[in-house]
Amino acid sequence: MAMEAGTVASIPLSALLPGEAGTIVRVGLVGPERRALLDLGFVPGTVVERIFQSPLGDPTAFRLRSTVVALRRSQAEAIEVQRCKS
Repeated sequence: MAMEAGTVASIPLSALLPGEAGTIVRVGLVGPERRALLDLGFVPGTVVERIFQSPLGDPTAFRLRSTVVALRRSQAEAIEVQRCKS
């Protein structure tokens, strides 16, 4: 599917680099796990910054709304974001 001019592609939250931020576009989980993430503030339109990663690569810490939350890679891969322009 071709993208329209001017649209920005969404990427998984897990693809952000440390220090990079993105705006949540979609939370692609279902059930209680989705509910828990929504309750933590992972809702469309929220800006999330990747701040650091554990030494073994999983989990990764993200900052949103002045809160730091660690997500497993599988959770971060299910959340789509658009990179924020710096």
